[in-house]
Amino acid sequence: MTKPPEQPARPRLQELRKACASCSLADLCLPVALAPDDIDQLDNIVQRRRPLTKGSSLYQAGRPFAAIYAVRTGSLKSTTLAPDGEEQITAFHLPGELLGLDAISFGEHPSTSVALETTSVCEIPFIELEQLSEKVPGLQRQLLRIMSKEIFNEHEMLQALARRTAEQRLAIMLLSLGDRFGRRGLSSTRFRLPMSRHDLSNYLGLAPETTSRLFKRFVDQRLITASGREIELTDRDTLKEISGNSGDNVMSGPTPGGSRSRA
Repeated sequence: MTKPPEQPARPRLQELRKACASCSLADLCLPVALAPDDIDQLDNIVQRRRPLTKGSSLYQAGRPFAAIYAVRTGSLKSTTLAPDGEEQITAFHLPGELLGLDAISFGEHPSTSVALETTSVCEIPFIELEQLSEKVPGLQRQLLRIMSKEIFNEHEMLQALARRTAEQRLAIMLLSLGDRFGRRGLSSTRFRLPMSRHDLSNYLGLAPETTSRLFKRFVDQRLITASGREIELTDRDTLKEISGNSGDNVMSGPTPGGSRSRA
């Protein structure tokens, strides 16, 4: 007798509370005003996907949109194809961040999402989420608030990188990564780059040689220390000056993207 295919395990309420503590979906999955029965309904639609291996796709451009995702562990990149057929990286997604929102308007994914390392995500089927939001007071508002925040972050990052020098782009990116790790309760000055230097160059619109020279310059100027992908920001104040932003918060959204000239 053939056994039915194994279904992905669904996280229970206590697991969700622990897993979503530092996640962008925390306010959606566990709104303060929700009654226990409503939380159980959310618990029933949130799915924990099997881990993705490095290089595997979560979804591909042109495929129908069905769900939004929150990164639990690991990291992913979003890519599109330029008119000349070259891959353009438009976003990096770290734990606690959302992806798939850009497919809601058109009903299909405009980009491909690929795991940069072993990665696990929470999946929320969008139709079920919409149906549940009609029954649960406040859930739709929470969803719209989260989506608005993600769109704002994307716009802010685009503005931060537009018409900036190569040096400014790298400084902005390093500070942004630090801020994003800091929001997870990790160090905002010592972290591991989830992406390769080649992917980072593609994302910033720089030649790989330019990125390598800039890393060396920042190390020589004692702005950072770098050992492989291990980075420490040793002089954040100067990096902020280089970035053109002397405030406490550098643009920290996960999705720049778009066409940028290569230095």
